[in-house]
Amino acid sequence: VFDGTYKEYLFTFKGLHPAANACDFMFQVSTNGGSSYGVSMTSSYLQSQHYENGSNQGINGRDGTVNSLANSTGFQSISTADGIGNDNDQCGVGIITLYDPSNTTFVKHFTFRGVNPNAGDYIVDTFVAGYFNTTSAIDAIQFKMASGNIDAGTFKLYGVS
Repeated sequence: VFDGTYKEYLFTFKGLHPAANACDFMFQVSTNGGSSYGVSMTSSYLQSQHYENGSNQGINGRDGTVNSLANSTGFQSISTADGIGNDNDQCGVGIITLYDPSNTTFVKHFTFRGVNPNAGDYIVDTFVAGYFNTTSAIDAIQFKMASGNIDAGTFKLYGVS
């Protein structure tokens, strides 16, 4: 149930693996039961990374600029600009929290925290926060890869009172 039953919803995923290599994992919400996705959102994106060979560790500002949104109706990236790798040792995990999606007075805030191995053989620790600029109730969410399909993964939804 994704309705007004709870004030907070947690979407978790683990073992996320794209069918194609270097695919960006993203999400967007709907206010019309999933007939369309494209609610305006503003977000801030930050990642840190570390290569398997031990180099290039630290904060990566480039992807923050690319993946932060400013009043956009596009899908929010929650992986990296270069995408999740499809090697067997590359899969993503994460949690999205959506706050008070049924509220019809205020905008809806969200946070994301996740980790994924990039196609370039480095691990990425990602933080995203933002809001959907709508006072309509949010009643559906879509997860997808920017190209290709999700090959594997377990998704769960939890309601928090």
